Order: sequence, then C-alpha cells, then structure tokens
Amino acid sequence: QVQLVESGGGLVQAGDSLRLTCAASGRTLSQYFMGWFRQAPGKEREIVAYNTWSGSFTSYADSVKGRFTISGDNAKKMVYLRMNNLKPEDTAVYYCALSSVASARESDYPYWGQGTQVTVSS
Repeated sequence: QVQLVESGGGLVQAGDSLRLTCAASGRTLSQYFMGWFRQAPGKEREIVAYNTWSGSFTSYADSVKGRFTISGDNAKKMVYLRMNNLKPEDTAVYYCALSSVASARESDYPYWGQGTQVTVSS
C-alpha cells in the first residue's frame, strides 16, 4: 500500500515562490511515475507535471512550463513541486499522485495524497 501526504501550500502574492512536498510511504516507489495535479474552484482536476524518479522523463502543462519544476528523491521517498513566479490563476488545491505508467490522465493514478491549498493573491 502506498500513502502520500502533501505539505507546503499557503497564501502568497503574485510573483512569489513555493515548494510543495509530497512524502511517500509504502512499497518500492522507483517503479512508479510521479505526478502533480491541481483543482481550482469550480474546475476539473488537471495535470500540472509528471516524471520518473530519475528525472529522465518529465512533462509539464503548458500553463506552468518554465515556472514549475517537478523532482523526486527516491531515497527519501519525497516528491517536490517547485513553483516560481506564481500567478493568481495558479490558485488551487494541489495533489501528488503515483502511477505505474507515464500519463497525464487522472484515471491512471491509483494513489493520491489529500491535497494542499495554494492561494495566490494579486
């Protein structure tokens, strides 16, 4: 069984930075792909970024390219999302997730954290 716990969210101003952390526990994680999703009020959950633990494959949503960086530390079982130059439209609940395939589809991720709120004021 895999458990994921996010932290690091908060209230920031436009232009600020945040780093979200996802602590993973359970079975060997190197076999999984890591993903970060977000859900804004009144909107569907959407992919933000996903990659392999080694970083050999990474993909980002167009809306965050150049501003967000996903990374992972397999030894520490931690997944990170570094968010720079935050914008009000980045306001959402952010979730980390694990999948056995490289995918941007929410349905391909069986393991989810509880989410952490990020609010960006203008």
